[in-house]
Amino acid sequence: MTTSPVPGFHAVVPAGGAGTRLWPLSRRAHPKFLLDLTGSGRTLLQATWDRLVPLTGEGGVLVVTGEAHADAVREQLPALGEQGLVTEPSGRDSMAAIGLAAALLRERHGPDVVLGSFAADHVVRRPDDFHAAVREAVAAARAGYVVTVGVRADHPSTAFGYIEEGGPLDVAAAPTARHVARFVEKPDAETAAGYLATGRYRWNAGMFVVRAEVLLTHLERLQPALHAGLLAIARAWDTPDRAAVLAREWPRLTRIAIDHAVAEPVAADGGVAVVPAELGWDDVGDWRSLARLLPVGADGVAGLGAENRTLALGSEGAVVVPDGARLVALLGVPGAVVVDTPDALLVTTTEHAQRLKDVVDRLPDELR
Repeated sequence: MTTSPVPGFHAVVPAGGAGTRLWPLSRRAHPKFLLDLTGSGRTLLQATWDRLVPLTGEGGVLVVTGEAHADAVREQLPALGEQGLVTEPSGRDSMAAIGLAAALLRERHGPDVVLGSFAADHVVRRPDDFHAAVREAVAAARAGYVVTVGVRADHPSTAFGYIEEGGPLDVAAAPTARHVARFVEKPDAETAAGYLATGRYRWNAGMFVVRAEVLLTHLERLQPALHAGLLAIARAWDTPDRAAVLAREWPRLTRIAIDHAVAEPVAADGGVAVVPAELGWDDVGDWRSLARLLPVGADGVAGLGAENRTLALGSEGAVVVPDGARLVALLGVPGAVVVDTPDALLVTTTEHAQRLKDVVDRLPDELR
């Protein structure tokens, strides 16, 4: 397998959000992408860097994050450099983050530069397959397509959006790529099961690969005000005018996801392709999801942190995160979730993990 960087390819890593469904471990000031949630010794952001650098080289990764997290990103990625760090004054959703990165890369490297956007807080357990899929996606992007990597759906999840595959793309260097028939929002359980039965649907993992010029041309047509604002910021970014232009333009930018702004309407016009892949992918979206990624002890309990601070009997399928200061004992509570931190204790079940945001929304601000 080829291991050298892909010429003219740059990775964009949007690093935002608070990971509220992993509270109380993930907080607004220290969100999940800055945490080691798999026990690997590397945070999710560092693991993302590790799998992207072989494709781009160290100088080919651009991290887009909020000003509040800039110092933590610098500390965790010392090789990133100031040219590789883009800080947002406030969150304006994924299209603003990726669009600004695209405009900056075009300013710095010209219209033929290809960018790939990959979330900072996902897990990929098959990096070689990830690298192969991205290389195909770059080839399809050079043919003018907006390209996504479609993850094999191994169960009928209602937590993810889906991609419906069309016919083959017929790009020689991207032999598995296919046209995207449409993007589908998160379905109910019955609909999701129907999707899997057809064999034509893949999970939408939010990975997009595209020439910067192609993305910005689509954006100019579909979201002209957002396009104009991002171009003004990008042109001033590497100049003394950055702060003034950013302060003027950023608050006026449309808040919209790249899926709604570009991917869905362009797919309807036949301009989106998908590279199918089996990546061992997980978005680590809640405690139930994380439980599948953690090592499971002889007691059947998944754990993160100090193993000798947990005692479990008859609690198979539970997940426990002790803070190390006291013992956490479980008796007869299969599927329990217990997360102990110095200022908050969470007790729920994996079955109710997706509802955690309802609790976080009711918390006082200092506990978020």
